[in-house]
Amino acid sequence: MDLKVFTATLSAIFFAEIADKTQLVSLTMAGKTAKPWAVLLGAVAGFSLVTIFSIVAGTLLGKYLHPEHIRYVGASAFVVIGILMFFNKI
Repeated sequence: MDLKVFTATLSAIFFAEIADKTQLVSLTMAGKTAKPWAVLLGAVAGFSLVTIFSIVAGTLLGKYLHPEHIRYVGASAFVVIGILMFFNKI
């Protein structure tokens, strides 16, 4: 395993997820249900599935597209989704 890649990925995800909607949902669910272990397992399972999907999609797209193009498409999708959420369209 490449420790440099592992550390970079861990750091990027950790700082990107602080106070993210996922964290707020986990906090709310833990407080509402009073079952922190069930919330922890559900959150880890959900995030794991999303991560697996992202890695598979990134690996497949990386074979056919230049990484810079993937970055632009991802950033554009992020902006479009943000605008749609702002106007309550999604």
